[in-house]
Amino acid sequence: MSKLISFAVPSYNSQAYLNKCIDSLLVGGDDVEIIIVNDGSKDNTAAIADEYAAKYPNIVKAVHKPNGGHGSGVNKGIELATGLFYKVVDSDDWVDATALKKIISVLKEHVAKGEQADLYITNFVYEHVEDDTQYVSRYTKYFPTDKFFGWQDTKPMRLWNYVLMHSLMYSTELLRKSGMILPEHTFYVDNIYAYQPIIYTKKLYYLDVDFYRYYIGRSDQSVTVANMTKRYTQQLRVMRHMLLCHSYDEIESQPKRLKQQLYHQLNNIMVTTYFFTTQSDDPERRKGFADMWRELKEKDIKLYKKVRSFPLVRLLNGMSWKSKGRLTLSTYKFLTKHVKLGAY
Repeated sequence: MSKLISFAVPSYNSQAYLNKCIDSLLVGGDDVEIIIVNDGSKDNTAAIADEYAAKYPNIVKAVHKPNGGHGSGVNKGIELATGLFYKVVDSDDWVDATALKKIISVLKEHVAKGEQADLYITNFVYEHVEDDTQYVSRYTKYFPTDKFFGWQDTKPMRLWNYVLMHSLMYSTELLRKSGMILPEHTFYVDNIYAYQPIIYTKKLYYLDVDFYRYYIGRSDQSVTVANMTKRYTQQLRVMRHMLLCHSYDEIESQPKRLKQQLYHQLNNIMVTTYFFTTQSDDPERRKGFADMWRELKEKDIKLYKKVRSFPLVRLLNGMSWKSKGRLTLSTYKFLTKHVKLGAY
């Protein structure tokens, strides 16, 4: 019997928290498969993965591969998945047991009737380790709840809200048909995951359950200002991938609300890219940014003009490099403090 959900768990040096992650997923029992992708870890991650695979041979797969980064682990999971639906759970995160049981119940009902969605959306919770607080990211203002809907039934999102990998569970078949291959050795590929395949989704379903628990606040995480500033080239790589994976004509051919959502995602990640790049000033940063715009202009002049016309992008393009950095940093800190979106 096919599995209902394939959970991919990209893991690198995860010995300190992998058990908590896998134990939370095992609540799904035989309805799920858990693919632990050991990405060339140097600690005991491989041994922990093998122990789970030996103890739960019908549920857990342990896969060992050379280090390729988070995107590489996601790609490997998609390649190996046998479940009808695919969900990425990072090794330092976990899921809520009650929510998982609810999701499985709903999926079983839909599959039995042959009416499952292309994409299931759930809430996720920022678990802030530094002050033991939580922030729930939910979509009740934008999506109909507990029923099937299409993009025409959704409402435009506020500027700082957009769908993230943590909230998405795609049909495995749709993910493969999308042709998405995430770049290796690159942080922030979750932005691609929430953008490239979504253009192929027509039938959606939103469950208002606090499912995914996103652990945030460690100094080594990719979302601290120091790490984002240092890893700006990786964000540029992600942004370039997003700009080139769908053409202007392809986006414009979509239903109105899906088209708006795609541009909304591009706008938010472009502003984020300005933030990454402008926190320091040197010739390489300026060149990397200029190269991104030049490449888009050469390959898709219509999309180039469209993205340049986004109000925030137009505002930032009219500012000095230092002013760009100050504005994006102050905005990030405001959202971090008042909306609890990250850590700095």
